[in-house]
Amino acid sequence: MKTYQDYINHCKKIADLQYSISVLNWDQEVNMPPKSAERRAQQISTLAGIAHKISTDKEFGKLLHALSKKKLSDEKKRNINESLKEYSKSTKYTTEFVQLLSKTISESFIAWQKAKEKDDFSIFAPKLKELVKLKREECNLLGYKHHPYDAMLDIYEPNSTVKDLDILFKDVRQHLVPFVKQIAKANQHNDSLMHNYFEKDKQLAFTEILLAQMGYDFKAGRQDVSTHPFTTNFSSTDVRVTTRVNENNLSEIIWSSIHEGGHALYEQGLKDENYGLPAGNYLSLGIHESQSRIWENNVGRSIFFWNYNFKKLQNEFHSNLGHVTVEDFYKAINIVKPSFIRTSADELTYHFHVMIRYEIEKDLLSGKIEVEDLPKIWNKKYKEYLGIDVPSDSFGVLQDIHWSHGSFGYFPTYSIGSFYAAQFFNQAKKEINQLEHKIEIGNLKPLLEWLREKIHIHGKLFAADELCEKITSEKLNFKHFLNYAKKKYSKIYNLKP
Repeated sequence: MKTYQDYINHCKKIADLQYSISVLNWDQEVNMPPKSAERRAQQISTLAGIAHKISTDKEFGKLLHALSKKKLSDEKKRNINESLKEYSKSTKYTTEFVQLLSKTISESFIAWQKAKEKDDFSIFAPKLKELVKLKREECNLLGYKHHPYDAMLDIYEPNSTVKDLDILFKDVRQHLVPFVKQIAKANQHNDSLMHNYFEKDKQLAFTEILLAQMGYDFKAGRQDVSTHPFTTNFSSTDVRVTTRVNENNLSEIIWSSIHEGGHALYEQGLKDENYGLPAGNYLSLGIHESQSRIWENNVGRSIFFWNYNFKKLQNEFHSNLGHVTVEDFYKAINIVKPSFIRTSADELTYHFHVMIRYEIEKDLLSGKIEVEDLPKIWNKKYKEYLGIDVPSDSFGVLQDIHWSHGSFGYFPTYSIGSFYAAQFFNQAKKEINQLEHKIEIGNLKPLLEWLREKIHIHGKLFAADELCEKITSEKLNFKHFLNYAKKKYSKIYNLKP
């Protein structure tokens, strides 16, 4: 291996293996019969080991170091530098560790599914304990300056640290918590209209209309049903979403589908010619989450969006919604109140859910708390931050899939992404003439084109803070989200300034 083309070819081989693993993971969560769980864990583990060997090939490392010293275009140099970072990380792992971690994750996922079904954390705890032990080892393998959790954060949101996030969540506590308390004292709205019987197939059909309206390409993807909604991709030409259906709660599928659709639009917007390269990969999970949140909240929970789409929804479910006004529907989908389930939470208290997980994860990885302590600590924090008593494990510590995937460090990106989304949408309104009016007439193409130009096509060619500054002329600033929230909800709840 001597040339930049050799580098591209090698990256494509790595991507082929990694996306093959993704196909098996997707099938595991969507179609796989229960009896094949053990063999599937073995298959994924084997492929993960092969992918790791190719990723850490010494000749590939020599090529990266050689190319890093050559005169290249800015894009090629960025690709090489990003690949060098990943190579340096990957070589800190042994193939045995990678295979063991992969196998433990597959087994943990199956244990989590059973525990959630039985509403019993003790079923999941032994596997989670094994996984936490491995993740603590991983923190030490990767290295960190101040806190073990920094090593995990860097995987999902590069350069993010506990120090940074402590400041961010301090803003949430100081500014968002008091505002939510102010809302709680106002006259409350009713969302009972969302809790009738809504036929599953009609729900799925309606959300596919919304996804198409957003610009999701069904020739390069599909929507399925899973326990926990997610987006996965095997290239920019095969990006799949899953959603969750509750026939007695219309909210679950609408926000799941729009949210995952936002993720999928990002993946479909990456340049296929950069397959396998950093320039063809998403920038960070915070930026990824900004794409789902901008569609789910800034667009999908806006009055403008429903001024166009509510009639269609009424036509599908006329017996339930025929007597409802769009204004009442808008208030019902924007109720702010404490709840147990993060994925169903309103866009303000949502960040209290994330904050709870952040606090638990950093203490778990530092050894301050242990796996067996989780249900008690979880329930205590929900009482402290949201004022509610968690009734069971499935409504509490078992509700999220992330720990069974070993995704420690992932949760904070949900809040980071929401704050980026508010900042980006604010900028989009400045640059796209009458954006909210365009949304009101069902024209979402200008927003998608803006996101493609500003974010999607760049892949990893910029750091997250660089990209944010390039787009908005400043780094991530919580005030944009706070201003958006106060303007919107003060009007909904008739609050005085």
